[in-house]
Amino acid sequence: MPVELGLSLPQFGPFAGDAARIGRFAADAEAAGAASLWVGDRLLAARRPTVGYLGRDTIPETFRRALDPFAVLAAAAVTTTTATLGTSVLVAPLYAPAVLARSLATIAGLADGRLVAGLGIGWSPEEYAAAGVGFDHRGARLDELLDHLEVLWSGRDETPEGRFWATPAAYVETPSPRVPLWASAFSDAALRRVGRRCDGWLPSAWIRDPAVETARAVAERLAGLRPVIDAAALEAGRDPAAIPTVLRVNFAAGVGRDELAEAVTLLVEQTGFRRVFLDPVYRDATLEDWLGSFTHLRDALA
Repeated sequence: MPVELGLSLPQFGPFAGDAARIGRFAADAEAAGAASLWVGDRLLAARRPTVGYLGRDTIPETFRRALDPFAVLAAAAVTTTTATLGTSVLVAPLYAPAVLARSLATIAGLADGRLVAGLGIGWSPEEYAAAGVGFDHRGARLDELLDHLEVLWSGRDETPEGRFWATPAAYVETPSPRVPLWASAFSDAALRRVGRRCDGWLPSAWIRDPAVETARAVAERLAGLRPVIDAAALEAGRDPAAIPTVLRVNFAAGVGRDELAEAVTLLVEQTGFRRVFLDPVYRDATLEDWLGSFTHLRDALA
């Protein structure tokens, strides 16, 4: 099976000031062979964060500007025709179930069913506070959100149960086909949630110098996580093969394109994950460079 290569859409940092070009960029990326196009989700970047990014005590300057993921997806939806559109990932508990159900159904309609909704629980207490949502029990909040979406999109006359949201029995826009609900997961509990009830897994790889050595360590870790999902799926009576994986690859500014291609090739070979998307947000400063990194990797993986 050939590698299916996708690309993040530019929505953070300086690209937030160039939002008018996102639709055209999405079309160009699709024309260049992007099998999928992805957005992330940052509500804000706290000036004095109590929890930093990736275990640090700071938040990257890149996240000081961020475009709304739903608006970016809408722009891409109306300028593309074949690429899968996805979120990797929405900080799901920030959204009330009915709000999220409507937004996802709208994007799915604009994209003619090409949407994949990747959900996560985030890491920023300040984002939760700004959204008026408690930072505690984030995993339980995500489980309840999935419950509510299932009922809302089922068409059943039911009131979803739960302790975090009060969603009445209601008519809502129901996407057809149903939007696949994927999740980012690294902890045992989160991985088991993917196996029990999610439609796919969205892990990530951070590649820095030395790229190949970093990729080898990441591949070993990821290969050890996937069996947790598979075991939970089997326990729930599900087929693990029906729960695909799409790997996001971020890379540091010091990693050259040739080194990146070598690292991604190793990741694919050692994990068996053949659906990958590139996120150049920490390296490429222009839309042309962003697309150039994609095409270089595309050619290397061909």
